Amino acid sequence: MADDTAPTAGKADEADEAEAVEGDEVVDDSSDTAEGTAAVEGDQVETVERRMSHLRLATIFGLIALLAVSGLAGWLGYRAYDSHRADVTRKDFLAAGKQVVLDLTTIDVDHVDQQTQRILDSATGTFYDDFERRAQPFAQVVKELKSKTEGSINEAGVESASETDAQILVAVTVKTSIAGQPPQPIRAFRMRISVQKTGDDVKVSEVKYVS
Repeated sequence: MADDTAPTAGKADEADEAEAVEGDEVVDDSSDTAEGTAAVEGDQVETVERRMSHLRLATIFGLIALLAVSGLAGWLGYRAYDSHRADVTRKDFLAAGKQVVLDLTTIDVDHVDQQTQRILDSATGTFYDDFERRAQPFAQVVKELKSKTEGSINEAGVESASETDAQILVAVTVKTSIAGQPPQPIRAFRMRISVQKTGDDVKVSEVKYVS
């Protein structure tokens, strides 16, 4: 009986050792798997972070480019508007200068009162003051002589200009006729007209004859 029990006990010991070894192997395999999974997950997280970083940079650069383009478009739009406004202002100055020259050189005995009033309506500053003093005596002389003058503009241009005023140079030819007198010689003048913005209007502030 003792002999039968001994081998059985030996087999039991061998079985226990085998289970222990298998248990150790299972534990070791689980540890290696966990480390491998953690490493893979770490690589994936790093990859995602790199992609997110690139995406953020691309988004930032895109916004910067958009702001730059928007700013450039706004600046170009303002420049175009400013240039258009300056061009319109110069044209208004030139038109006012030419008109007052025609008003000063085109006087008819039958309409002299209306014509002198038109000149006053387009005048300001020292020119208004000077012409207002002379308007009545001037109209009286025209009526007495029964004269008629007709001006024709040959050339006109803006000599200098700012946002509020300008100097206009005008070359004009004047024909004059006086009742009972032979034809008068045609005369040519050059006039420098100072104009300035007064509210929404452009008015004449000074008139000079130049050689």
